[in-house]
Amino acid sequence: MGRVQDKVALITGAARGQGRSHAVRLAEEGADIVVTDVCHDISHALPYPLASKEELEETAGLVRATGRRCVAVQADVRSVTEVRAAVDAATTEFGRLDIVVANAGVMSIGPAWELSEEAWDVVVDVNLKGAWNTARATIPRLIEAGAGGSIIITSSAAGIRGHVPYAHYVASKHGVVGLMKALSNELAPHRIRVNTVHPTGVSDTGITVGVPVEELAAREPLFALAAMNPLAPYVEPRDVSNAVLFLASDEARYVTGLQFTVDAGSTNKP
Repeated sequence: MGRVQDKVALITGAARGQGRSHAVRLAEEGADIVVTDVCHDISHALPYPLASKEELEETAGLVRATGRRCVAVQADVRSVTEVRAAVDAATTEFGRLDIVVANAGVMSIGPAWELSEEAWDVVVDVNLKGAWNTARATIPRLIEAGAGGSIIITSSAAGIRGHVPYAHYVASKHGVVGLMKALSNELAPHRIRVNTVHPTGVSDTGITVGVPVEELAAREPLFALAAMNPLAPYVEPRDVSNAVLFLASDEARYVTGLQFTVDAGSTNKP
């Protein structure tokens, strides 16, 4: 216990799924938490409803139940102004910021040549631009504090391989790897580490592809192949949270520029 004791973490996309799990897991190990989410639907091109303000407050309650403090801020990662407001809330409430988890993400499906511009833009804007906005809103505070820090960006097995049928999602998740690699070099002089985590399919995220997975697998054999993990059909949010915890902790003090897979063997299979 206490692997991130008295550190402060900001987590985007934290109203449910992986983000909620990361918030609770870091709190269990001693961190105070700032959680953010957009808390309303943002595009008809997404085939599922986004999390609500009530779910974000529920996450905050779960964090507080561990005995740690939590601030919940409604923020759209596509807006650097809104992310900066969340950072201001963190420093006002807690006086510092040590850990940043750029987790917010969305997805949809469709052949690349049939995707609408709106479908492309919302996925790339949330997943890639949102990670960049989170980084540029938080990095100045981390540098000013002079105590180092850890930035963890959620990528995917689709950030390593060419999964189908969602080229926009694959492009965004490859994009955050490039962002991570550049930032890990730029921020090394400040002792700020930057890494990505790469889950395979994760249970209980609230994200759906709009059709039954079995139907999509029958229609897209390469999707079915990508979904066949050697160890298990999917991982749970806490499995990813344990990787986030390691990367956030001092146990990973010399770990930067890493693509950390939590994929049940997905990206290693033949």
